[in-house]
Amino acid sequence: MADTPGTHEVVMGRRRFLTWVVASPALVVAARLGLDVPRADAAETDETSLNAYVAVQADGRIHATLPRTEVGQGITTGVAMLVAEELDVALGAVEVRTDDADPRWVIQLTGLSSTMRYLAGPIRAAAATARARLVTAAANRWHVPAQSLITRNGEVIAPDGRRAGYGELAPEAAAVLLLLVSPQPKDPSLYTVVGQPTGRIDALDIVTGAAKYALDLAIPDAVPVVVARPPTLRGTVQSFDASAALAMPGVLGVARLPSGIAVAAKTYAQAFAARDAVSVSWGPGPAAHLSDADIRARLRDAIGARPLPPLFTARTLEGRFDFPYLAHAPMETQSCVARVTADSAELWLGAQDPKFVQREVAQALGWALTPQRVTVHTARAGGGFGRRFFAEAAVEAALISRALSRPVKLMWTRNDDMRHGRYRPASHHRILAYLGANGSILGWHHRAAIPTVEFPHGFGDVLTSLLGIILPEVTSATFFELTQHVPYRFGLVGQELREVSIPIPTASFRSVFTSQVGVANEVFVDQLARELGKDPVELRRSQLSSSRLKAVLNKVVLEGAWGRPLPPGVAQGVAVLEEWDSAVAHLVEVDVTGEAPRVLRVVIAADVGLPINPKSIEAQLQGAAIDAFSTTLSAGIHIDAGAVREGSFADYKWLRMRHAPAEIAVHLVRSDDRVGGVGELGYPSAAAALTNAIARATGTMPTRFPLLDAGA
Repeated sequence: MADTPGTHEVVMGRRRFLTWVVASPALVVAARLGLDVPRADAAETDETSLNAYVAVQADGRIHATLPRTEVGQGITTGVAMLVAEELDVALGAVEVRTDDADPRWVIQLTGLSSTMRYLAGPIRAAAATARARLVTAAANRWHVPAQSLITRNGEVIAPDGRRAGYGELAPEAAAVLLLLVSPQPKDPSLYTVVGQPTGRIDALDIVTGAAKYALDLAIPDAVPVVVARPPTLRGTVQSFDASAALAMPGVLGVARLPSGIAVAAKTYAQAFAARDAVSVSWGPGPAAHLSDADIRARLRDAIGARPLPPLFTARTLEGRFDFPYLAHAPMETQSCVARVTADSAELWLGAQDPKFVQREVAQALGWALTPQRVTVHTARAGGGFGRRFFAEAAVEAALISRALSRPVKLMWTRNDDMRHGRYRPASHHRILAYLGANGSILGWHHRAAIPTVEFPHGFGDVLTSLLGIILPEVTSATFFELTQHVPYRFGLVGQELREVSIPIPTASFRSVFTSQVGVANEVFVDQLARELGKDPVELRRSQLSSSRLKAVLNKVVLEGAWGRPLPPGVAQGVAVLEEWDSAVAHLVEVDVTGEAPRVLRVVIAADVGLPINPKSIEAQLQGAAIDAFSTTLSAGIHIDAGAVREGSFADYKWLRMRHAPAEIAVHLVRSDDRVGGVGELGYPSAAAALTNAIARATGTMPTRFPLLDAGA
């Protein structure tokens, strides 16, 4: 492809990234995955859609703009490492900034383990192109061959010792028309920054409190707000009397919302006191007639009759599994700061899809056709796990700000988050394994009854968002079909979703359907091994269709010393998963001799391709394992006549530090240089491996989760 002024094509494997210079006083290189070249005027108007851009400032500082949200997964550090690698600068020289909701970004959705998978290529391309421009500018200035120049610590250096900083070269680099060196990113074999275990660049700010979350932001005149909410999910306000609340000290106003009664005050303490003084008559929510037993019955009824077995089936094994509703329970509850005027709105919050928030708030304010009137500033967030795809807090804050004619700081309490959020749906599963007369595996059939998972945000674009709103069942079923597979050669394999209409709000949870379907599959593989009289590791090795899965399985077996003699009541379990361009295996060692199972040791092996920051990968896999152990053993949501029973971590029984295993060892197995997903990878096989270990220790396969829930 011939060079277009200001435009370059960077080829990386099977993907093609377009890079071009954005009009700016400094050097700004934008990049996107694409098959066409931006229009000649696109760089001037900044209207071209893009994935990432890197800027070299006149003072030599380097800014990378991130269109995704830092929710604790460490993507800011990963992006900084990629930029530092390609530009040959110290990590501390790179500042990563999260951008506002902006239609120019192709996707701003943070989830589906997509951030580094989709951004690593464009970021590397932009940074490598910036380096090529800086080297070309120096070569033109000094009239020397560009190939003779090197870059180090933010400078271009000539063989004779002359050097120039990136900052002073930036204006000339932005004006370069023809590159004299290749803009191709480095070969991964040459990396010195990427792939090295690195501490987070924002760690000091986090531990000292300097890191700012939504409610930490000092927005002028913004006042504290809390909301009185109904006792049942999606209940409604029938009538209310706020006279007592309005007479209390510090109270600034009361506003009626579709979801409750908002109270603003000078302090949160005053707002909470006034909230409790509001007298409200509530209408029941749509699930007020449902409790746990009703929901379980509906899900079981939806499974239906068995399908016909394959020919020559001698016997059929059946497994049934029940999973509960789960709250996402991020450490930071939902919150939003909003300032709404007659013709515009400005919001600050940690959103996993700020463009979806922009559209939802615009619609709530009656501006559906002019969403640009809503500005969404993306703040860092204290965890997401799918919960922050949704915009309830933003919509509430905007409506309250308009009603009270003042900026507001809306806080959802932990109780609000638990009892009025969105949930990973409950489910019931039936797995059938068809065996031949000689013990061969002829087929596998998994039917899952699951309430529709809501995807109104789509996959980060307007089209899939519209489909998620108009055809929620179709979108949910499509996502199931795209993501669920059985990685074994089990003959005729079928997996089927039966969607059940239950009026309880749902959302994606860590690994979405695989958090149930994948767990049940891996637990039943162990049961199949027991029925066949085979070692579960050997059965997997003989039937796995993926070399990556075999490699990670072999690694945990080796590092965990699978099969070694263990004391009575102590056992090991294994499980594997391949998803999001990555593969993982878990080996879990558990002791069941006490009142409750206790995880002693965890060994994890993961193939995520190119490990940008091994330390971040280790942290995410360790965190996912604790999530999985919590929801496998003790944490679950109960529904009592349309109301969520759990209200805090006191009764939503997440594992405490004293329950954590003494060792969670993570080993990285690298088969290639693709960038795989991590954030959702570590949950399903951790849950299944723990379950399998408990089954081996007790002799009974668990079928209902969480295991320590008496079902009351």
